[in-house]
Amino acid sequence: MVKSASPPDRYGLLGHPVEHSRSPLIHQLFARQTGQRLTYELIDATPQGFETAVLAFSAAGGKGLNVTVPHKQAAFELAREVSAAASKARAVNTLTFGGKALRGDNTDGTGFLRDVTVNQRQPIAGRSVLILGAGGAARGIMGPLLEAGPRELALANRTSERADQIVKQFRAHGKVTPIPFAHLDTLAPFDIVINATSAGLKGDAAPFPGTLIGPRSFCYDLVYSLNDTPFVIWARNHGAERAVQGWGMLVEQAAESFHIWRGVRPDTAPILKQLVR
Repeated sequence: MVKSASPPDRYGLLGHPVEHSRSPLIHQLFARQTGQRLTYELIDATPQGFETAVLAFSAAGGKGLNVTVPHKQAAFELAREVSAAASKARAVNTLTFGGKALRGDNTDGTGFLRDVTVNQRQPIAGRSVLILGAGGAARGIMGPLLEAGPRELALANRTSERADQIVKQFRAHGKVTPIPFAHLDTLAPFDIVINATSAGLKGDAAPFPGTLIGPRSFCYDLVYSLNDTPFVIWARNHGAERAVQGWGMLVEQAAESFHIWRGVRPDTAPILKQLVR
């Protein structure tokens, strides 16, 4: 009697909501490219049900989970081992099961930096950088940004308390200047402007002063959409040299997670072209 082949390894994305996610397609393309047998599913769990959902997926034989909003800090608290990147960000977006302990990693910052410096060919060393927003998205990219050696790194937020918390959190890794949104119109243009807020997603124009943009400014929206985001439109209307969405970060951070799980790193260039098309 011929034994049946073992089932493919199970992975997934856990968040709330998740139905809009392109992650299953991305990991399917990664698996096809690298010859890996796996499935990747979407799991919607409220904050109250997060831990139960993680443990149930593990108990059912799951190998790993990506974690998205609003669960990245809860994943950090749940993990028993964390990578250096996750420890700096105090947030986890990649959980791995099967070892001695549940392991948490954070690939957001690495994915962001790779997209900016490799795909977009934008150096960070010696340049002035402004991050708009002080939530989890900003925390995830802060460590790699500081390691890249910007001449200046400013963090703006509507309320100063959240910005101050991140500044204190990363104080040992480099200088970050907190700036209230109300003072943005007093600043000179930045070389790189990063949107880490949800501003404009409901169709309104991005609520930032155009004086932040100069003719050589590179603008990056961590948000991605099939159409131009309000931030990208705002940046172009105010004369930015280039303005792009976070599609590349989405693919690059996924590739880092895939490498952690499977030991092979996909070639992201053809995946990104196929995804955006």
